[in-house]
Amino acid sequence: MKSVLLIGLGRFGRHIAKNLDELNHQVMAIDKREERVNAVLPYVTNAQIGDCTNEGFLKSLGVGNFDVCIVAIGDDFQNSLETTSLLKELGANLVVSRAARDVHAKFLLRNGADEVVYPERQLAKWMAFRYTADHILDYIELGKEFSIFEVALPVKWIGKTVEQVNVRRLHNINILSIKNHGEFNMKVTPETQFEEGDTLLVLGHNKDIQKCFHI
Repeated sequence: MKSVLLIGLGRFGRHIAKNLDELNHQVMAIDKREERVNAVLPYVTNAQIGDCTNEGFLKSLGVGNFDVCIVAIGDDFQNSLETTSLLKELGANLVVSRAARDVHAKFLLRNGADEVVYPERQLAKWMAFRYTADHILDYIELGKEFSIFEVALPVKWIGKTVEQVNVRRLHNINILSIKNHGEFNMKVTPETQFEEGDTLLVLGHNKDIQKCFHI
């Protein structure tokens, strides 16, 4: 269990709060707007109405006591930048800030953010993969060059074993799991045989996966 300071309770911030609650983390949620604070009360440990560009208010929260501080402000970049900078000045351990553009990310990283996330860009990329290829079921980006894809089993692989297909040697791709009838088999061996209806969880370089599965 970790303690999280979540600043900014728009739609993105509310989704973070709900997910953190499901993972049983302790969350202090902050926003300037009362209705937003009220909306997340069922999912957080504590919540306050306040302006996090105000150093006195932010200092009163004891930011150094939280494992991670998330700046989820999306409608005012100036406020996001000031909050990020103040958090680091006040001794925050880990500051993760939301960015909409590369230039925003550069300023945030220069002014205190330890990490930056691009929710809109990441969702857009996921949708581009998911809805332009019928055999792509899910996609998780791991850095700039590597990803995990859930893909439908190629027809020509039906009845063959992992060893016979040998995608690790031919394409430098690792098969992490095979799903059949909604159940994941994590114990994939060279003797594991592919069946019709299987989907695969594969890890590799984006270019290798795209070439192998014709994405």
